[in-house]
Amino acid sequence: MGKPDTNIDFEAQAPLVKEGDEWSTHNLHDDQAVSHRKIIRRWNRLSRLQRSLVYAAVIVSITLLALLYTSKTNVVYVHNEIKIAQPEPVSNDTLVNDLLQAEKPRRTVYDSETNERPVFTGPGNARQYAVVQSFRHAWRGYKEHAWGHDNLKPVSGMPYDWFSLGLTIVDSLDTAYIMGLNEEFEEGKEWIKEELIFTRNKDVNFFEVTIRVLGALLTNYHFTQDEMFLDKAKDLGERLMAAFSSPSGIPYSDVNLGTRTAHAPEWSHYSTTAEVTTVQLEFRELSRATNNPMFEDAAAAVSEKIHHLPKKHGLVPIFINPNTGHFLPHATITLGARGDSYYEYLLKQWLQTGKTINYLLDDYMTAIEGVREFLAKRSSPNKRLFIGELTAGSEVYNPKMDHLTCFLPGTLALGHANGLPDWHMTMAEELLYTCYLTYAAHPTFLAPEITHFNLISTTDDMYTKSADAHSLLRPEFAESLWYMYQVTGNTTYQDWGWQIYQGFEKYAKVPNGYTSLANVKAEKPVPRDMMESFFMSETLKYLYLLFSDDRFVIDLNKYVINSEAHPLPIHKS
Repeated sequence: MGKPDTNIDFEAQAPLVKEGDEWSTHNLHDDQAVSHRKIIRRWNRLSRLQRSLVYAAVIVSITLLALLYTSKTNVVYVHNEIKIAQPEPVSNDTLVNDLLQAEKPRRTVYDSETNERPVFTGPGNARQYAVVQSFRHAWRGYKEHAWGHDNLKPVSGMPYDWFSLGLTIVDSLDTAYIMGLNEEFEEGKEWIKEELIFTRNKDVNFFEVTIRVLGALLTNYHFTQDEMFLDKAKDLGERLMAAFSSPSGIPYSDVNLGTRTAHAPEWSHYSTTAEVTTVQLEFRELSRATNNPMFEDAAAAVSEKIHHLPKKHGLVPIFINPNTGHFLPHATITLGARGDSYYEYLLKQWLQTGKTINYLLDDYMTAIEGVREFLAKRSSPNKRLFIGELTAGSEVYNPKMDHLTCFLPGTLALGHANGLPDWHMTMAEELLYTCYLTYAAHPTFLAPEITHFNLISTTDDMYTKSADAHSLLRPEFAESLWYMYQVTGNTTYQDWGWQIYQGFEKYAKVPNGYTSLANVKAEKPVPRDMMESFFMSETLKYLYLLFSDDRFVIDLNKYVINSEAHPLPIHKS
């Protein structure tokens, strides 16, 4: 049906009256005038008291209508979700057994093509403001001593290059945007526009450049709709495509962006399983943004190929041969280094594509069941849940857990919020508490790179070897805290995050930025003199989002977050 005519001529709609041989509306107008005069005469005949009562009745009616309207609209909506009251924090000792269950966000179908771009208004409370000041402190130190280089060595005030791509600028730019730091954002944007090039004859790591640079460019394009970011992303993506030139289609680990060639690393014929399976979100989004399917096709084919390979109840070895397309036999199985994000991207790809690719969900569900059966154990004497490894060659169980593994509680919570079994959430809560204890066990309130667990002990559940006691200021615990906070609304997770933030401020902050530390067990840890780009891109971003009063600032119903904390839109298919 056509739309109704809103430019109606009301006079033309009056009924016609016959006057002799002519049709007109004259009599109708006369009748209306007479009626008006009658009403006025009757009003004038009323006493002053009667008129006052009429006025009072009108005022009361208007007031009641206004109150009724206000009561109906007094619920605050955030991103189409009712913002529920936050539960009171629970004590750390009882969190695992008695976590308050707030209402979980209801997932809605999201049309990325019509969704409005997010609006970020800056810090809304003291904790967020503190994190913004930390970011600005790190940015200033980097700008003064390492501008245009990949990383800053904040103790010596020297630059450090890995790929010569200005990693810190590109990687952390969307954090500045989310925090409302317009000056810093414009500085970084100008550098990317004028200085970021991919023509150097230099090898880079395919995975790291994809998640840090390509992912960041795509997020900034999505947030701002500035075509410059998409042009840079397209140029980089076309050069990275060389990695898929192996006989099997499994990507090589090293790519020369200038020559558009790729090869295996010098030290091995194998690629890392996590690395070749943690590029799909970015390449799929590049295809959607450029309307060129080649990027998505190449990356999706890798996931499909690995889907058909034999596994140990969904668990994968950490090395794969790009020439043959097969896993390295008897390689270590872990949710730590070289294995972690394979599992993360199974779930997130399923969400990114509107829950339409079933084999991704099947592989994820099977893998998490495998984690529960083969890798999850409890320590002694206090039965802390942790995720261990199956050691290379022998598949003997090794009760050690990388800090990287602390991504898992957030991923489990994300899956549960999208309809996966309740035991996923139970595992998430318990494992997150164990991750918290790896921080709380040390005088710095910072976690080591690796924690070891006792299976038979009457004293301590966990311990840290000297070789594993360093901290790179990694984001995984803060990441999972934010996921759990958004899913549950439990403000205890904010309190935990504030504790580790204070550890960063007390022990890692130096005049030029923030430094990694040599030993979290020491009262005065020695600095390692490196500020990784992920500290500004991920760690500070997740803490800023965690401390928000509005836990849906970046709504997990609308965005999927890549492995470097760059939000990408969810599609319908």
